[in-house]
Amino acid sequence: RTYSSTETEGQLLNSFVQYFGDSLGRKIKRMPLIEETVLPGDSLLTLPVVIIGNGPSGICLSYLLSGYRPYLSPEAIHPNPVLHTKLEEARHLSIVDQDLEYLSEGLEGRSSNPVAVLFDTLLHPDADFGYDYPPVLHWKLEQHNYIPHIVLGKGPPGGAWHSMEGSMLTISFGDWMELPGLSFKEWAASKRRNIKSDRVMPEEIACYYKHYVKVMGLQKNFRDNVYITSVSRLYRGKDDEDRSQRNEDISTQHLEMEDGQKSVIKRNWEVRGYQRATDGSHVPFCLFAENVALATGTFDSPGRLQVEGEDFPFVLHSMSDFGAAISKGKLRGKADPVLIVGAGLTAADAVLCACNNNIPVKHVFRRRVTDTSLIFKQLPKKLYPEYHKVYHMMCTQSHTVDSNQHSAYTSFPEHNVLSFKPEMKCVLQSASGLKKILKFSVALVLIGSHPNLFFLKDQGHSIGHHSNQPITCKGNPIEIDPYTYECTKEANLFALGPLVGDNFVRFLKGGALGIARCLAIRQKKKHEMIESEDGGGDGVP
Repeated sequence: RTYSSTETEGQLLNSFVQYFGDSLGRKIKRMPLIEETVLPGDSLLTLPVVIIGNGPSGICLSYLLSGYRPYLSPEAIHPNPVLHTKLEEARHLSIVDQDLEYLSEGLEGRSSNPVAVLFDTLLHPDADFGYDYPPVLHWKLEQHNYIPHIVLGKGPPGGAWHSMEGSMLTISFGDWMELPGLSFKEWAASKRRNIKSDRVMPEEIACYYKHYVKVMGLQKNFRDNVYITSVSRLYRGKDDEDRSQRNEDISTQHLEMEDGQKSVIKRNWEVRGYQRATDGSHVPFCLFAENVALATGTFDSPGRLQVEGEDFPFVLHSMSDFGAAISKGKLRGKADPVLIVGAGLTAADAVLCACNNNIPVKHVFRRRVTDTSLIFKQLPKKLYPEYHKVYHMMCTQSHTVDSNQHSAYTSFPEHNVLSFKPEMKCVLQSASGLKKILKFSVALVLIGSHPNLFFLKDQGHSIGHHSNQPITCKGNPIEIDPYTYECTKEANLFALGPLVGDNFVRFLKGGALGIARCLAIRQKKKHEMIESEDGGGDGVP
């Protein structure tokens, strides 16, 4: 059932108000709640920032918005002499308060976003060259830099890491998965966890992220079991400046604090959704925000082949479903092989999982095994032996070799799936046009995943690099300003992490840095505006 009573909704929103009012120990004197029926012109609950997604992207952004600031450590010397000279020029300033474009100029790395490369080299200097240098930063909590915000997530802090298949190692080292201010190795040691490898299990990372939110004092900013149904802009005009002028009387809210200060918040966005209660019921809410940050990741919607028969129940699209089928014994004793479609790391994980459970595999993928864009080409053999084992099989155990026809693993490079048949058969077509029919026990389509931005206008298709196309991490990420991470096509809307092409945790932290700096500058301008309206502080030195 769905709650519709004002009292129940008020209880949920009262928790938002409590969180907002407790910030820095200052209580908001006037913060009305909202009912589903109120009009946008009424006095409503308005937040400076709403973050959608509580994975590592959302957590890191909350950390910076909570007032944590990175400074160059007194004893630190960055191995890049040019960057170190730049850092020394403003040693007294936090990195958030410095010119990120100037600092990131000339840096190179495995992200196309310059601030991501900058922050990564400050946290993991020369990591791509195999060095294990300590960060050149130390962190200070400066509460006067706190920007009120709330982080909304479907599950506990950590996002999709809580639902990833637990049998495989992460692709990145544990150190690269850590967030600022809390060493993963030290955390693991304190929990007496036996980390045998530099690469760790996803459940270890999920537990670390959940603990991070607690130990850093960020819990008051987080709300779990929250599902967003709509994010819409309230006021639109020829441009943002015109909109602001025309709607100043209704789109700005003055919040009076106990110490007499005022905060000016423009209601640019309406965020609607519901929180799932412990009994499974839905408690609706509606918030208004000046800024919205998208940190949802890309694990929402598995990629699909869009072919006939893909909706049959024996065609799976996730490792978790495959793992469940194995654990329930559904594939035990099956004579026909598992059909795995895809040439990425998740598909490789599925191959390893099947082989470890003595399940024969037919492996179908579109690319040539010599394709330089295959992910295996980017992974050092010594660090990732299990993936190179799969790649070796892909290359040497092809269907074209007679001895492989009855092998436990057979690859089908340069093949497309045309259809799935109800008798559990699959029709393939080779690059030359030759068709083949394979019999299988279960099919597993693992060709990537895409973000589900259904809650945005036109599902977010208008904010990508290619307009009117779905947002994807590789082919069509959200188009952003490279230094502020604000959407170039939608003011006051920010995005970070996989949504802007940064799949690795070590790089998504740069998005949090860019957004935090942008919002800090805007907050400073607001305070200056308020002070000028109040007569410059009336003698305050």
